Amino acid sequence: MRFTQLDVFGDGGLTGNPLAVVHNADDLDSEQMQAFAAWTNLSETAFLCKPVETRADYRVRIFTPSQELPFAGHPTLGSAHAWLAAGGRPHSDHHIVQECGVGLVELRGFNGRIAFAAPPRLRSEPLPKAELTAIARVIGIPTTEWVAHAWGDNGAPWPLVQLADAETVRTVTPKRHLMKPGQFIGLVGLEGDASPYAYEVRALTPEGEDPVTGSLNASVAQWLREREVVPASFMVAQGSQVGRRGEIFVDDDGSSIWIGGRVRVAITGDLKL
Repeated sequence: MRFTQLDVFGDGGLTGNPLAVVHNADDLDSEQMQAFAAWTNLSETAFLCKPVETRADYRVRIFTPSQELPFAGHPTLGSAHAWLAAGGRPHSDHHIVQECGVGLVELRGFNGRIAFAAPPRLRSEPLPKAELTAIARVIGIPTTEWVAHAWGDNGAPWPLVQLADAETVRTVTPKRHLMKPGQFIGLVGLEGDASPYAYEVRALTPEGEDPVTGSLNASVAQWLREREVVPASFMVAQGSQVGRRGEIFVDDDGSSIWIGGRVRVAITGDLKL
């Protein structure tokens, strides 16, 4: 099977989130996919398969080292790029349609980047008290010092917490030993006017901090746009606390919010399982 490893959401170098992509993976079962994703030890590994939906150009299954996800952002951008680089030809001249666990996701190219339309959130209500208490223990900041909170579940179950500002987000030292298996935490803080970025985000998981996270940024962008605290188009920074320089480009065209970034092929080869 063809294998591709890509850098997604970087600033031009190998500074984003690495993604492993296995092509023509229809003959692999879920156990084999999960085992290989655990072996790569990347935040996600994507497996390209033939689509079931007639409107889709390809189908992707996305695995972390410990579980399958119905949707994730940087595997969506990276899978589309890898599929195109391997000779994939979309049905349309204007967009790509990816099939995944949350259904169909549309992708388009913007200014040398690729972007996906943020899927609707499955949950967007304020976080319950038990969730608030658990997150406050992990991040070490009491809820009385938070700006806002809400669910941002779009297939990846992100609870969103807005802190005082971006610098507060950067100074959080998470107590991961207090996190439950499968628990996610998304932190966001607005930047000052002098920064080229609108805000900084961090994606905390029990396995570690995800360098750059498309699903989280999709939910955060929807949340902040609804509250009218960010403009229609802006950039987001992520990964500074794990040595990365992730850049996410957000564009609200009035009907969809597009989450985009640079994608770069780093490794190609053959995979033997």
